[in-house]
Order: sequence, then structure tokens, then C-alpha cells
Amino acid sequence: MEFNSSERSTLGVEVEYWVVDNETGLPEPCSVEILGAMGEPFGGEHPKAKHELFESSIEVITGICETPAEARADLQATIDELQPLLDARGVSMMSSGTHPFARWTDLTISPNPRYHQLVETIQWPARRLMIHGVHVHVGVRSPEKAIKTVNGLTTYLPHLLALSCSSPFWESEDTGLASARTKVFEVMPTAGLPPRLDDWAEFELFLDALIRAGSISTVREVWWDIRPHPGFGTVELRMCDGIPSLMEVSAIAALAQCLVTWFDDLMDAGAEVPLRHTWVVRENKWRAARYGLDAEIITDDHGDHRPLKEDMLELVEQLSPIADRLGCRTELDLIPTMVAQGGSYRRQLDLVAEGADLRDVVASLTRELTDGPQV
Repeated sequence: MEFNSSERSTLGVEVEYWVVDNETGLPEPCSVEILGAMGEPFGGEHPKAKHELFESSIEVITGICETPAEARADLQATIDELQPLLDARGVSMMSSGTHPFARWTDLTISPNPRYHQLVETIQWPARRLMIHGVHVHVGVRSPEKAIKTVNGLTTYLPHLLALSCSSPFWESEDTGLASARTKVFEVMPTAGLPPRLDDWAEFELFLDALIRAGSISTVREVWWDIRPHPGFGTVELRMCDGIPSLMEVSAIAALAQCLVTWFDDLMDAGAEVPLRHTWVVRENKWRAARYGLDAEIITDDHGDHRPLKEDMLELVEQLSPIADRLGCRTELDLIPTMVAQGGSYRRQLDLVAEGADLRDVVASLTRELTDGPQV
């Protein structure tokens, strides 16, 4: 399998959005109509606004970008194109890991045959995927580096997940989790943590075996939290919940870009990418999904641990010279503010604790897309 290597750590970002009624806050199945109108000048499909599993979802994607600032501007341009079509239908977009009070049984699957085949094959786990996420692609210079980068990024998976946690509610219930989306998605047959692979050849053998066994038909059906993407020449980070504001999206994209570049530097110097035992990676992912930024994460293979917030701030400081080099220092420096203010899951829970209902939470999430976090 050919890996279309990238010359440098370029960025691509994909953000999944709910389309919600402005009055009820419920998901509104109008994406087919909206995206049809968006795609008319392009002969049927807009290059940066796509369908998702449900008709009440729209995915906005960037082109190949050099910096998080460029990616943010790219996303904003497409949202600006969508806005008149949304306004005309009395709907808004929001990005969060789950919808706070919708029921998956009420959602309508998009007409794309691929989605209906997915549901037919996987059944109940696929039908209840009432979840949204953000995916960040970072360019990698070779397939061997891609595998080592995937392995190394599992060490920092809880940091990226915790910053994005935005799904404390599921079908009107406070789940007690910062990211209920994480646990909903893990029931899919090829979702979850990536296996620890030694090299690209082992990855190719693994994919060939899955395809021969009939488990998947393409690499697109490997839904790991972090995966190589051969066609794009990237490593794709898929652990994040939907992220309400583009400011937060750009900060997380900066962290991802800096981590991948750091690993690239280490490999060029003949040094090892930092790894943790699989049990540590799995436990830290759970802690981030459960507690978000309030988690205590395990910092070595002996069980020592510390507040994730402290580890996050040290990581940002360590990566700052790389951010200067990449031109994303402004975005990386947003992370300490995000840590201090608390993630989306905390803002949602605080609203309810103050007496708001879940429709108010939806309204707040739609405002954050245009106005940023309200703290």
C-alpha cells in the first residue's frame, strides 16, 4: 500500500456539526437540502461541506493548511457560506460530542448508500452513533515515521481528549462522564486504541488480513483513535469530541501539529519516541473520558500519577520552541487558558447546576460557534 508522504507537518481539520432547530434545540434533518444548495455551483457536492451519518449533521473540512490559523480561517469561510442557508431554515450549527437530549431512535439516516450499508452490517452499535467529533490530520514524511508517530501519540491521547471533552449528557441524562461519546464509539468493531505495531509492513499485513477476512473493505473502516492515512500521507487524530468553538479547534490542532513535529525531530536525531505500556495508555484514556481536564493521569509504567492539568502545562512549555518554528505559538498558547477555564463538559454542567435546562445548553453551544466559550 502506497503512503503518499508529506514533505512537512501540514494540517487538515474535519469538524462534525449538529444542525439544530432554533426553537426546540432538537436535531433538524435538513442537511440534504442545505448541502444540495451548497453544492449546486460545484456540480452537486461542495468540496468542504459534507454529509454525515444522520441528516441532522454536516461535516466541514479544510484543505491542506500550513498552520492552525489557516485551518481556522478555512473552516470559518465554509461556515460563512452555510450561514444564510441555515438562517433561512431557522436552524443553527453546533459541535459537541453528543446532543444533550436528543434520542438516537428519532434521527434520520442520510440517503447515502454507504451509511445504510454500515447500519445494515453493524446494526445497533451503528444506529446509535448519535455522536460528533473533530479529526486532525498532520502530515508525516514517511510510512515508517507514521507508525512510530501513531505509537507515540497514544501517550498524549488523554491530553488531546481532555481538552475536547464536550459530551457529559446522553438522552437527557447526566452520564457522570466528561466524554460519553468516547464510550459510545468504542462499541464499534474497529474503534478504540490502535494496536502497537512495529513498522509499516506489519500495518499492511494487518490491513490485508482484515480485508481478506471480510472485516473491512478499506482503511476508512479502521476507526482507531489515531491511524495512519495512506492516501493523505498523514497521521489522523480521531479521539476528540466535537469542539464548540474554532478557537478551541485551532488550539488542539496546534498541539497535534507540535507533537507530530517533535516526534519527527526525535526520529531524525536517532532518539526514541516516548511510549507507555498499553495498560497505562488504556487507563489514561479512560480517566480523560471520565474526568476530562480534572483527571489524574499515570506518568510512567510504575503507576506514578499527577494532575493532567499540570502535565498539560509542562507539555505546552516544552513544545513552545516547536510552535515558534511552525508559526502556531499563538494557538498553542491558548491551551493554558482552556485549562484554567475548564472544557466544554464543565461549562455545560455548570449551566445546569445554575438552573438552566438542556435547551439552554444547546443554545449556549450554538453561540460558542460564533462568540467563543462563555465563561
